Amino acid sequence: MGGTRFTQESPMPTLTASSEDVRVYEVAVLYPSVLHQKEEQQTLKEVETLFAEAGAKLMEKDAWSRRGLAYSIRGHKEGNFVMYYFEMDPAKLKEVDEALRIIPHILRHLIVKPPKGYQVIKFSAEYDQWLKTRETDAQKKDREKEEALQRQVADKAKRQARRATEKKKEIVEESSPIEEDKLTEELEKLISDDELDI
Repeated sequence: MGGTRFTQESPMPTLTASSEDVRVYEVAVLYPSVLHQKEEQQTLKEVETLFAEAGAKLMEKDAWSRRGLAYSIRGHKEGNFVMYYFEMDPAKLKEVDEALRIIPHILRHLIVKPPKGYQVIKFSAEYDQWLKTRETDAQKKDREKEEALQRQVADKAKRQARRATEKKKEIVEESSPIEEDKLTEELEKLISDDELDI
């Protein structure tokens, strides 16, 4: 029983060969990101046809989106990656490797034999999930900043209202006795004034 198998512990497929005569290989293919859609499809079809002619069976395919390259390859600073998982006869590997070198638009390729029990992780799906999480985290940070700013504004308004209330109380408390004293004094002055014509 070969091919891709899902286990109870992990939703990721585990790659196992269907017989002892074949092995599972992980193939990474890099091509320029500036290719038109038709050229891109033709290039990927050539790669898949090459493996099919060698008797390889496609088990999984994971197309990554555009990625920046660490250094320029044939004048390209960005490229698209596609990860293939093929089951094939190891005797035909060298032939396929050499044929991959001459396919137009292939910048680089790498063929490796994954360890036994290797679980395929779809990077494209993980990357999409990470983008959603990152957006959620960014939104969460923005919301927290906004809430903190609102709290600061509310606290400042409360402090200002408290100060204004305290000043009013002080003014009322200070002005009331003084005004009564002044009022009494003025009244007494008026009443005691001899020049008052009534």
